[in-house]
Amino acid sequence: MNYLKALLPSLILVVAIVSLNTQFGTIPPIGKLVDPESGFWANAEIDLPESNELALEGFDGNASVYFDERRVPHIFAENEYDLYFAQGYVVARDRLFQMELQTLDASGRLAEKIGERALSRDKTTRRRGMPYGAEKALETMKQDPKTWEIVNAYADGVNAYLSSLEPKNYPLEYKILDFEPEEWTPIKTAHLLKNMTRTLAGGNNDDRTSNTMEYFGADFIEKFFEAKPELNDPIIPSSKEWDFERIPVEAPDTLFKPASAVELGEYERPEGVGSNNWAVSGSKTKSGYPILANDPHLSLTLPSIWYEVQLHAPGINTYGVTLQGTPGIVIGFNENIAWGVTNVGTDVMDWYEIKFKDETQKEYWHDGKWKPTTMRIEAIKVKDRETVLDTVIYTHHGPVTKVESNINEEQKPVYHALRWIAHEASNDIRAFYGLNRSENYDDYVEALSHYVAPAQNFVFASNEGDIALWVNGKLPNKWEYQGRTVSDGTDPLYDWQGWIPFEHNPHVKNPERGFVSSANQESAAPDYPYYLDDDFAPFERGRRINDKLAAMQDITAKDMQEMQMDSYSYYAETLLPSLLEWMDRDSLSSIDAEIFQLMEEWDYFMDGDEIAPSFFRHWSGNFYRAVFYDEYETTEATLRYPSRDRFVEIIKAEPNFKFIDDIDTDKIETRSDIVTISFHETVAELENYLGEFGDKWKWGYFIDNDIDHLASIPGLGRQNLFSSGSSEAINATRGGFGPSWRMVVELGPEVKGYGLYPGGASGNPGSPNYDFMVDPWRTGQLFELNFMKEEPKEYLYKLELK
Repeated sequence: MNYLKALLPSLILVVAIVSLNTQFGTIPPIGKLVDPESGFWANAEIDLPESNELALEGFDGNASVYFDERRVPHIFAENEYDLYFAQGYVVARDRLFQMELQTLDASGRLAEKIGERALSRDKTTRRRGMPYGAEKALETMKQDPKTWEIVNAYADGVNAYLSSLEPKNYPLEYKILDFEPEEWTPIKTAHLLKNMTRTLAGGNNDDRTSNTMEYFGADFIEKFFEAKPELNDPIIPSSKEWDFERIPVEAPDTLFKPASAVELGEYERPEGVGSNNWAVSGSKTKSGYPILANDPHLSLTLPSIWYEVQLHAPGINTYGVTLQGTPGIVIGFNENIAWGVTNVGTDVMDWYEIKFKDETQKEYWHDGKWKPTTMRIEAIKVKDRETVLDTVIYTHHGPVTKVESNINEEQKPVYHALRWIAHEASNDIRAFYGLNRSENYDDYVEALSHYVAPAQNFVFASNEGDIALWVNGKLPNKWEYQGRTVSDGTDPLYDWQGWIPFEHNPHVKNPERGFVSSANQESAAPDYPYYLDDDFAPFERGRRINDKLAAMQDITAKDMQEMQMDSYSYYAETLLPSLLEWMDRDSLSSIDAEIFQLMEEWDYFMDGDEIAPSFFRHWSGNFYRAVFYDEYETTEATLRYPSRDRFVEIIKAEPNFKFIDDIDTDKIETRSDIVTISFHETVAELENYLGEFGDKWKWGYFIDNDIDHLASIPGLGRQNLFSSGSSEAINATRGGFGPSWRMVVELGPEVKGYGLYPGGASGNPGSPNYDFMVDPWRTGQLFELNFMKEEPKEYLYKLELK
């Protein structure tokens, strides 16, 4: 007994040591995490790094990296290999965990590092063919010697930084999630680029549109999804004349009706999200030179999706932002041109209903014959569990997914194959390599000819005075409305029948109106010969941008900066007066009357200090739902909802629109009834959510802007940012989504750039540089960008890589 008593403390100590160094579920190994030598304390960054010289094993070159007062690296190198080696090194030093997490996600390997909770996402990633697409991209990169050289130089730089790391120096997230960084290889760069395609070209409404057409009829589809709002203002204006004939494609006589009536997963396109860019010619600017502006809108995270950097070597001097893991600059400028991007809403993701010969799924019916499938075995490693083997069937369309019915349990299994631009071989790095070095419009166009996906509206301005915009990417040549519903996988007429030639992509150069712009709206006017899609962003941001630019003269960079923060709501302008007109004022209490008067006096700007925006957005949402939800909820099939801009037109023009009536009541409701009911619901809900009517109702609180950590680790983000803007405003900020990088570039003899993103260069939460630009971003401040033409004499600190 005494022996056991003596042994017990030792056993408790052993158990404690093991427990403190073991991860239990989502709880990190506490002992490792709090270790004063190598735990999270080691990530605290109090002093700035000292200037030093690093002799890196395997690096025979020479590069100097100067960091300015915002810790932006300016890399000067003697040749391209050294330049991209240094870029890989400094980006890894600041953003290693972010680089790795994004590529683990894109390759379906999250479960390998963080466990079974990520297995479902990994399966979906692989069943969508993400690794397959990345492998095809890698092979294409290998075929271009220059691309292959710089991708490998970048990887060498990343790995040089990795080799210098000890566990105590690992980024904090590795310690929390308890795994180690791994070697960087070129396939990771390919995965990263495919991840952007998933983010920006991974949406569709195929099932929803099929269901809606079957449920409400073709007239409903024509009314809400084919007809365009009167205020629609396409990216390429109707004044553009097309000097080519479209390449014809053959369409089926009748439209296929799919067997399924369910959604396929996470790929619905959210409405009202997107980006802005524009360029104005020297005829409209105070300087006489073009000015370009860009603010791509993405999910906001800490650290930011972007990394700011300057690259300088013989033949290149370019500044802007890059994606972690990708060599070169993605959005930016050089001494001669500037460029920026917004997303194109073209349909490049189609689902095909597949007919298998039998349960083995070794053959499928297409073009009047049985054709063989191929099988790809996905081995998904799972931390602390056995490897999961998942067999993915491929047809010539792409990978196959079983559609799970939530309507008819007796329905025979239905399978859909995915045709997606992400599966195409691509070398988009070659496009950015060219843009970084472009000197004029012809160079810009040549660079764009290498770009595949995700399709982007590339805006351009040059010192020669040219402005331009290309709706650019590899775009399938489709018959009208092809792919907006689920396609017949047995009929070759539903296959993608080639591509729109690059030179036929919508584009415009030096338009008479003196500016070009895009805000994710319709790519071109109806006379453009090719079909692209029926699901672009509402007209609101694009119309507002064009209205303002048309009215402006003697424009300065400061004007463009202020315009990026414009919060005017065309949605409110077109809908609110009608809501007020239809309201039953006799039903108003004293508080209701005060709110109603506030709405009457509002100027439609979504400013954070105003209460009216909060009430309008909630009221308009309740009104929209009151019109549609009762009909839409009569089926479990997932349906496609009309866009808000087309809804406003219809509800104003048709007082007897049948959806206005609430089918769940005996009464035949009018617009006035629905507006009045939704008004009172809104008052009650805001009182419940925000308290009594007053300052707590201000839009800056209600907007619900959070910038979360990219791995959703609590405490490492910034919450409840008091902001102006809205999804329908130029400053399209709301709910953790918004301008991920604001940039204004004034061309001229001395190119001047201004910009910032919500975050900082460092990905280390223990660094004061981690989030210091969040508040300037929130208030619309831009920093002048230190575009250096030669190595500086003054700098914050310096790294010499040898």
